[in-house]
Amino acid sequence: MSNLRDRKRRHDRFYHRAKKENFASRAVYKLEALDRQHRLLRQGLRVLDLGCWPGGWLQYAAERVGPGGRVVGVDLTAVTLALPKQVTVLQGDIYELAPEALLAEAGDLEAFDVVLSDMAPHTTGIRFSDVARSVALVERALAIARETLVPGGSFLAKVFVGSGFDDLLNQVKADFRRVRMAKPESSRKESPEQYIVATERRSPAPTEE
Repeated sequence: MSNLRDRKRRHDRFYHRAKKENFASRAVYKLEALDRQHRLLRQGLRVLDLGCWPGGWLQYAAERVGPGGRVVGVDLTAVTLALPKQVTVLQGDIYELAPEALLAEAGDLEAFDVVLSDMAPHTTGIRFSDVARSVALVERALAIARETLVPGGSFLAKVFVGSGFDDLLNQVKADFRRVRMAKPESSRKESPEQYIVATERRSPAPTEE
């Protein structure tokens, strides 16, 4: 009976809508809602999508930035979707890929306008451990954003809220002028996930020669 209930929770109206609209996953509606509310994406932007498998966020971002934009996705797992030509997908570990390599391997990009992260750890059911691993993923995404994101750019990241979250949020606030928390309707109520929405990246302090 528990397996049946789990399946019903997974196969909710957003799951069926994604199937009907040919999106790779229901997660696309989280990005759509956050984008509508915070105006993160538009035509011509350059977007980095960390943890992009199975590809729903890539599909949505590619549509929003159009042929004149660029979308670069990174994931440990290969993305098998047919995607528009403005999308490049790299298979690799974000802890091993150097930030500058993401730009170099994507072609002629000098920086991104938006960095997205829907990454989540493989959960253990031990809340403290799961939260700590989620926070670590966001910290890595933030480190990559610091090296690849234009001043004035935006950062969106999923995080499990718990111990260590306040320190993480302070790190984000040090880098962005506007930082808000959001939980889209398509996020399951029982999930600890929330999204950090950070916009208007501050210009990095000049480095000493």
